[in-house]
Amino acid sequence: MLGDTIAAVSTPRGKGGVAMIRISGPDAAAIANRIFIPASGRPFAERTPRTAVYGTILAPDHSAPDGWNRVDDGIAVLYKAPASFTGETVAEICCHGGILLTETVLAGVFALGARQAEAGEFTRRGFVNGKMGLDAAEALANLLEATSREQIKLSHAGMTGTLSRAIKKQYDRLCLVLSSVYAAIDYPDEDLKELGPGEIGEILDSTESEIRDLVSTYGTGHAIAEGIPTVICGAVNAGKSSLYNRLVGRDAAIVTDIAGTTRDLLTETVTAGRVTLRLTDTAGLRSTDDPVEKIGVARALEQVSAAELILALFDGSRPAGPEDKKLAADLSAEKASRPVAIIPVITKSDLPGVFDISLVESLGQPVRLSALTGEGLSQLNDAVDSLFIDSKLNTSEDAIVANARQYGAMLRSLQAFSEARQALADGLPLDIVGESVEQIMECLCEVDGRKVSEDIVSSIFSHFCVGK
Repeated sequence: MLGDTIAAVSTPRGKGGVAMIRISGPDAAAIANRIFIPASGRPFAERTPRTAVYGTILAPDHSAPDGWNRVDDGIAVLYKAPASFTGETVAEICCHGGILLTETVLAGVFALGARQAEAGEFTRRGFVNGKMGLDAAEALANLLEATSREQIKLSHAGMTGTLSRAIKKQYDRLCLVLSSVYAAIDYPDEDLKELGPGEIGEILDSTESEIRDLVSTYGTGHAIAEGIPTVICGAVNAGKSSLYNRLVGRDAAIVTDIAGTTRDLLTETVTAGRVTLRLTDTAGLRSTDDPVEKIGVARALEQVSAAELILALFDGSRPAGPEDKKLAADLSAEKASRPVAIIPVITKSDLPGVFDISLVESLGQPVRLSALTGEGLSQLNDAVDSLFIDSKLNTSEDAIVANARQYGAMLRSLQAFSEARQALADGLPLDIVGESVEQIMECLCEVDGRKVSEDIVSSIFSHFCVGK
């Protein structure tokens, strides 16, 4: 319930220098005032907001005369509504970071009437109270899970509202169109200087063009924030697991000279250049009578058919064999049947090269590398970047669509644009045009959460950690 006062430990569980207990809600100041006694003697609730205060922290103790006893010294900060992260009154109490000590302080907060915050509930309250849009909340979630510097930059830009501002600009232009349309309908005899069909068409065209520009950023946003499903495939002993280990940065896969060592799928999230790869190592592709290896090969083929990026490995130290030729032909057919990026990787470049790269040039620009020495890895990173990153975008500053939910809403807006322009072209009544413009605006509202279903909101915040 939004009217409840909630609390949680907002630092990771474990032993550390400092732990923070966050309290938010109508009783936050009163609860903090009871368990935190400033060294100055002046009640905590009367101290200047957003100012760190040193004092004593109390917790329940049935043996004490008044049922409370000192357990620690620490720092507390009070944020009065609405000037806080959640938009409510918030108190943050920092104690030493012992597990039992932290739980003891939190138990005292609960004893005074707060309840345990649910996952993401602090951020959700910030969203509900208008402190951030849903796109900013999603960016915050991505920041907490960031595994690369590029993700950090993109997430921070999203948190500062770059996408929301771009959407609001287009939304306000459409408001002008809609108000003019409905003014003409409701007051046909008044000289309100409403927009004519030609002017409406011009605004729709320019607005749609800018929305399309935003939609085009999803390729970069998806590659950085969500990650590209990527599979390493190739014949046995082509160096798949060696490259996998090199990209992962540790010996995650067993590497031997024995053909068929890799049987099952191995998956890690790694960074190649600025792109996040959801990387899967697979069994060597070959015909085999081994029932276990057959399952591994079948799973490898499934991964190939689902991947957005295929790193197709060919052993550069040996001539192309039947498995190499079959893989090249199969990948050529795969590329013809669906949108997929393929990078032929010629491995073992530290050895004399005898592989004929003309076999794979039609699949994509080949990259030569040695997983043993790391030579050629930067060229592979550059190749991945060139496929998925728009070099004209500044991820720290530009508005970028970063997830499938935002992308889907904006695609639906483009469909409504098409319907509005068609209605104008057919000379249909302006109220028909207005209905399509309303649909566009509803789709744009979904992007930053001004109009979105409760199920979507709940799903987004359920992925946050408790305490945030």
